[in-house]
Amino acid sequence: MPTLERLVTGPHRVVGVVSQPDRPRGRGRRLSPSPVSERALAAGLPLLRPERVGEPAAVAALRELAPDLGVVVAFGQFLPKSVRELPRLGYLINAHASLLPRHRGAAPIAYAILAGDMETGISIMRVEREMDAGAVCAVKRTPIAADDTAGSLEPRLAALAAEAVAEALDEIAGRRAQWTPQDDAEASFAPKLGPADARLDPLRPAAELARRVRALAPRPGAALQLDGAPLRIHAAHAEPGPVDRAPGVVARAGARLRLATGDGWLVLDRLQRAGGRALATAELLRGFDVPDGARLEAPSARGGDRAAAE
Repeated sequence: MPTLERLVTGPHRVVGVVSQPDRPRGRGRRLSPSPVSERALAAGLPLLRPERVGEPAAVAALRELAPDLGVVVAFGQFLPKSVRELPRLGYLINAHASLLPRHRGAAPIAYAILAGDMETGISIMRVEREMDAGAVCAVKRTPIAADDTAGSLEPRLAALAAEAVAEALDEIAGRRAQWTPQDDAEASFAPKLGPADARLDPLRPAAELARRVRALAPRPGAALQLDGAPLRIHAAHAEPGPVDRAPGVVARAGARLRLATGDGWLVLDRLQRAGGRALATAELLRGFDVPDGARLEAPSARGGDRAAAE
C-alpha cells in the first residue's frame, strides 16, 4: 500500500493497478476489496482483479494498458512469462523484503528474525520464473532490533519498499540502473509458514525460542499447550543462567512466569488462551492460574493446528 501511494503521487504515471479479487473480510465476512484496490478506485485508476493474472482476459487487459514497466509488491500469484515480459521494457520489478539472495520466498521477514539476522531490508529485483532469483538494481537496509517482531518490521519495510521502488524507477527511467546478478550459491529460502512453524519445543535453547515468538508475532503467535489446551505466546524473552528444572516446567514468582528450556529460561511476557484476548502475563494470571511447576509442552501436529487457528 505505501508503494502504490508513493507511485500515485510521484512523477511516473500509473496506467493501471492489479490486485487480488474481492474477498470476504471482517467479522461479517462481507465481500470487500483489498486496501490496494480501494486506493486504486479512490484515485480513479484502471483496476484489474483477476483470479489468475495469467488468464487470457487479464493478459489482454494488461496489454491494452500499454505499460512501460510493471511493479510488483507482495502480489501472491505466480506471474507467467506472458505477464513478466508484457511491458514495453520487457520486464517487471519486485520489491522483496530481504537482502537477496538471503531469504528468497514467501516469509522473508519471519525468517530473518528466526535466523537471528542483525539487519534486513528491501531488494529491488527483476522478476524471473525462478522465485526471487532475478538480478538486483537497488538495496535498502534496516537493522533488526532485539525486540523487533514480524509485526514491527513489516510496516517499516513497507515504507522502505516505497522509497526503494520510487528511486529505482527514477534510475530505470534515466537509464542509469545497474543490474547485479544474484549469487545462487549464497541463497537461502523462506517458505510460507505453517502451523508446525508456530510450535515451541522447550528442549530448544531459550534464545532460539524467543526469536520464534518474535517471528510469529502478532499473528498467529507461537504455540504451547497446558494440560492439552492451546496457549499462544505473543511476547517472550530469553534469560540466560542455570536452569534447575526440566525443559517445559514453569517457575512462577508472583505474576512472573519463566519456562525452563534446553538452555536458559524463556520469560513469558504476553499470552493468549484459546478464545480469549492476548494479555500481559500479570493480567492473564488474575483470572487463570498457571501454578509453579506446571508443564508446558509443544503441541502435537493436530494441536498446533488448533493453536494457530483459534
